[in-house]
Amino acid sequence: MKTIFVKEHEQDRKWYLIDATDKPIGRVAAKAASILRGKNKPSFTANQNMGDYVVIINVGKAAMTGAKQTDKIYYNYTTGFVGSLKKRSYEELIKKHPEEPMRRAINGMLPSGRLGRTMAGNVKIYAGAEHPHSAQNPQPIEI
Repeated sequence: MKTIFVKEHEQDRKWYLIDATDKPIGRVAAKAASILRGKNKPSFTANQNMGDYVVIINVGKAAMTGAKQTDKIYYNYTTGFVGSLKKRSYEELIKKHPEEPMRRAINGMLPSGRLGRTMAGNVKIYAGAEHPHSAQNPQPIEI
């Protein structure tokens, strides 16, 4: 038997819609990362961007389990500056940028490097229920 390799530009890409209302952030992120990598397809190849597009709505209403709502801290490092460590709690981050915790969770589940950054560009995250991708007709996914 011959192994069939599908090239990235020949791949048929679909759009999926995930509603994160009252869903744990980690579960939504895990499902989105799996779709972004293309693990739901028989033509999955680990070294190519074979994944689909994912639109996540209502991220501002997503649930955080346990005491992480108050205890979780996000760290930023800016290189080249003295005292470059910046800490923000989950509550502070969700007030200013409600989509950022979901984006960070998904990026942590994708590969490092160029391929992961390309895959991370295929996810569209919105804090509310409105999104501008209705023309792509995304298929809803239940988690």
